[in-house]
Amino acid sequence: MTKPRRLAPGSTIRVVSPASGMWARSELWRGIEGLEALGFTVQTGAHSYGNRHYLAGTDEERASDLMDAFLDPDVDAIICSQGGYGSARLFPLLDFDAVAANPKPFVGYSDITSLHLMFGRLSSLVTFHGPGATGFERGYLTEYTKSAWLSALQGEAPLGPIEMADPDKLLLRVTTGVVEGPVVGGNLSLVCASLGTPFELDTRGKILFFEELDTEPWILDHMLTHLANAGKFRDALGIVIGECHDCEPRKLDPGFFNQCSFEDLIFELLEPLGKPLIYGLPLGHEKDKATLPLGVPARLDATAGTLSVLESATTAS
Repeated sequence: MTKPRRLAPGSTIRVVSPASGMWARSELWRGIEGLEALGFTVQTGAHSYGNRHYLAGTDEERASDLMDAFLDPDVDAIICSQGGYGSARLFPLLDFDAVAANPKPFVGYSDITSLHLMFGRLSSLVTFHGPGATGFERGYLTEYTKSAWLSALQGEAPLGPIEMADPDKLLLRVTTGVVEGPVVGGNLSLVCASLGTPFELDTRGKILFFEELDTEPWILDHMLTHLANAGKFRDALGIVIGECHDCEPRKLDPGFFNQCSFEDLIFELLEPLGKPLIYGLPLGHEKDKATLPLGVPARLDATAGTLSVLESATTAS
């Protein structure tokens, strides 16, 4: 895997919108102001503020912005404005050899998972599962998210363990054991959607990470079963589940709670695999969000309840 060059004070960041567009321009303005307050020079792609139905522009426009950011020698890093929908539609329009020849930090999450998988498999590029540009609004950005992002993209030393943002939150140690390998994955629904494509998730010899939001347990059951049937859990060394926001049954008014929880599914479908497995790290759609390098070796110690990144995700040059 190719590691991009780390950011320095004053580095130029290009914001692109490869998925959904902004409901209001000010959403992105506030995020850009937050990035500038951290000392970076921020540019926007030609269609970063675009809005076409539920996308930020045509597929050609969004792909062009993304490739322009990789090919522009004055751009040091690329951060997606947000997720939403549409990243997978760009696949036939991207030049993965050109991306490989111009490695840069690429950051985003949620729907951006499709691009992480593409760049990881087809460009052999280390990318970063982390907050989009809108998450840097100074009234929203937490100290945890800011510190984790800067450490991942500017730090010379390995990140080490992904710390809990709130020590009182649940970190579920489902099974014990220690494994080491590169981390792959992202949003669960997008990971599932990659199956059967040239950028299909490859878990062989790797630690599988996933997170999800606003999804009922029966749909999660469907996706987990799909991955199991495809051999993705069998091939993985271990499993890390990030925070899964609002992944419980919708409102019911029975005499007693007669649905299953997402936690029930973890114990029913994943615990029997016997692989090291933890659930609850701040790697999802919550306000506190760690930045996780994808494709970099890590150690999952499910006995201790830790995921530690073993190498720096960037290079000095």
